[in-house]
Amino acid sequence: MGDFFQNGVIANLHNLVDRPVESLEAELKSFSRTNPMALVLPSLYSELQQPALEGMVQALKEVDYLTEVVVGLDRANREEFEHAREYFARMNQPVRILWQDGPRLRKIDKQLEDLGLAPKELGKGRNVWYCYGYILASGKSKAVAMHDCDIKTYSRDMLARLIYPVANPKFRYQFCKGYYARVADNKLNGRVCRLLVSPLIGSLRKVIGPDPFLDYLDSFRYVLSGEFSLRTDTIPNLRIPSDWGLEIGILSELFRNYSSRSVCQVDIADIYDHKHQPLSKEDATAGLSKMSTDISKAVFRKLATHGQVLSEEHFRSIKAAYYRIALDFIGMYYDTATINGLKVDRNAEEEAVELFASNIMEAGRQYLDNPMATPFIPSWNRIQAAVPDVLEQIYDAVELDHNQ
Repeated sequence: MGDFFQNGVIANLHNLVDRPVESLEAELKSFSRTNPMALVLPSLYSELQQPALEGMVQALKEVDYLTEVVVGLDRANREEFEHAREYFARMNQPVRILWQDGPRLRKIDKQLEDLGLAPKELGKGRNVWYCYGYILASGKSKAVAMHDCDIKTYSRDMLARLIYPVANPKFRYQFCKGYYARVADNKLNGRVCRLLVSPLIGSLRKVIGPDPFLDYLDSFRYVLSGEFSLRTDTIPNLRIPSDWGLEIGILSELFRNYSSRSVCQVDIADIYDHKHQPLSKEDATAGLSKMSTDISKAVFRKLATHGQVLSEEHFRSIKAAYYRIALDFIGMYYDTATINGLKVDRNAEEEAVELFASNIMEAGRQYLDNPMATPFIPSWNRIQAAVPDVLEQIYDAVELDHNQ
């Protein structure tokens, strides 16, 4: 349920009334004359077999204000790419699929790899980065939204509310983050955001003191949301992380490049559910275990760029402070769930906190062992300086794949 409380350093655009989606879409249709809009959908091929993406496609077929839909398709062979073309052809907007594993895009990736400029890890960050490259190459859109492709509770008003702040020419926002309550199936979800990020920010404040970046991060109601929108002219200077630090990394780039007055967040859903990652206590390279380590490293590296000196002693103190704060958070969220008649497994919550505390130390060790690591993919401005026709190459490759 929305409220009108503003706190933190970024604007919060609430959902105060039950405004019909048709009313929002009518405005967006008028904005599209001067501010054409695109939607990016980074997807694994396996998601085409899931009901979540099918529901999203059916909802998006009703949207009439998008200039283009760009699908980043990962882990697909030629037969699966052909199936994906048929799958997305049902949509009523122009659709282009970036076949990330196809020979044409792989050739471009090899060219960049030879120059030391290609993304170093496979995954969502790389997928989104190439999709943004295509958006720049096509030159058709001035505002771009992004959705994960596993949203089980999707409705088209999510897109309308998400892209509105950067599409409205009277608004000043360059970037908009979507937020929502992680509630589904009578359960309170969102463990990494609830039990890692928020307590970690609190522990860092205790150990290193006030910091503008921590204030900025703490202003977001759902800092790990995969739903966000931005104006296209922010893309050329944007460096995108290739690991699970994607969401934190993009926020840190916006913090570096723009005033906080250019960033906002918007309430896009009362209830949100998507595919859940396992905790992966036994495998540090997968699930929430890897996610928590990557996110912690992303925060530590950003603080270091602000001149914060972090040592092994700091990380011990951060871990201890985190653990105490996170246990308090478990109690608060348990009470929130109880008063709403929701289920929370306190034992599982504490197991998650114990794992996250351990991974905060591990992230600290990895940072100290390799403080000069650069997990960010180079900006498109740098790529174009090295390979001036790279955007034309990407555009031609996608068009040839589309028309073959």
